[in-house]
Amino acid sequence: MAANASGFFTHPSISSLRSRNHLPIRVSGSGFCVSKGFSKRVLCSSVSSIDKDASSPSPSEYRRPRLVPSGCKLIGSGSAVPSLLISNDDLSKIVDTNDEWIATRTGIRNRRVVSGKDSLIGLAVEAATKALEMAEVAPEDIDLVLMCTSTPDDLFGAAPQIQKALGCTKNPLAYDITAACSGFVLGLVSAACHIRGGGFKNVLVIGADSLSRFVDWTDRGTCILFGDAAGAVVVQACDIEDDGLFSFDVHSDGDGRRHLSASVKESQTDDGALSSNGSVFGGDFPPKQSSYSCIQMNGKEVFRFAVKCVPQSIESALQKAGLPASSIDWLLLHQANQRIIDSVATRLHIPQERVISNLANYGNTSAASIPLALDEAVRSGKVKPGHTIATSGFGAGLTWGSAIIRWR
Repeated sequence: MAANASGFFTHPSISSLRSRNHLPIRVSGSGFCVSKGFSKRVLCSSVSSIDKDASSPSPSEYRRPRLVPSGCKLIGSGSAVPSLLISNDDLSKIVDTNDEWIATRTGIRNRRVVSGKDSLIGLAVEAATKALEMAEVAPEDIDLVLMCTSTPDDLFGAAPQIQKALGCTKNPLAYDITAACSGFVLGLVSAACHIRGGGFKNVLVIGADSLSRFVDWTDRGTCILFGDAAGAVVVQACDIEDDGLFSFDVHSDGDGRRHLSASVKESQTDDGALSSNGSVFGGDFPPKQSSYSCIQMNGKEVFRFAVKCVPQSIESALQKAGLPASSIDWLLLHQANQRIIDSVATRLHIPQERVISNLANYGNTSAASIPLALDEAVRSGKVKPGHTIATSGFGAGLTWGSAIIRWR
């Protein structure tokens, strides 16, 4: 096996993953385990030390590492949504729109919005708890918490607060990943790298967003699209022949920011205390307090980007996995727009009955959309152990990424 130019995990066929041949392993310059004779697959490893020969100890003796190839697989899922449901008819009371207009153009009928006692961290904890219960993994056995969100309740991130709320007593590493609607797929990539290259065993990947707080509810072009939710999965280390994350394909293009953004803006009012004390540097200091603007989106351009780049990304991921599109049991895309989902499925020749979509019920929930839809499909019995799923996230940045995975 060897790393390809992009460093993604690849293999020529599912059968090669199940091979139990014992192969010689060497360490490549990148730190990955590389085995001569094994087909094109990157194997990251956990590293431990072999005790030195007690009969000939030497302070300068090199402690030779023992490299153990490791795979990783998804073993549990969970999700949570706010209690407040906002229908298209509800929106028609505040903006010039109607249910038919919204549903025809987007496929959305309802969305959930954080309100009252709901909080993003609360939703994330609920989703994570359900995922841990399904996986039969205790909070104290979690090695890493990845919170994929662009709307944390705290500027400095939400993951450590989730770790505390879950009762992870061993103080595992917890950090946020900000990549908007691509966040969950990038969380899977990060989880795989930590397991394969860092020796982690159980990684909790959460996708959660509350974009309703950054929506202009007088703009019918954007307020009809977004909802709030959280979804989570447990990714666990496993034997390499049981590996369930076959390949990734990830990209970004900062030039696309002009089509989709929520930029920082300065306060338009001066702080009275600072004004009375004066300012220096021609009024440039102290800086004014800032906040984020509402979401600004050029819908037509984002649509063009998605229907072009997403099929290409999935095809690339399939090629790296050595799999044809016909081998996919389910297509699971970021739930942004039903027209995008239908267009990508058509391009990949995947029939509608093999496409997972819950967009009508929740709208675009950003980083939560993929794990939310996955969890519902698993709990309904639609997705079964052994099923192969092609998933892809895309959105602000612009960022986009795809993964070919196997459920459990």
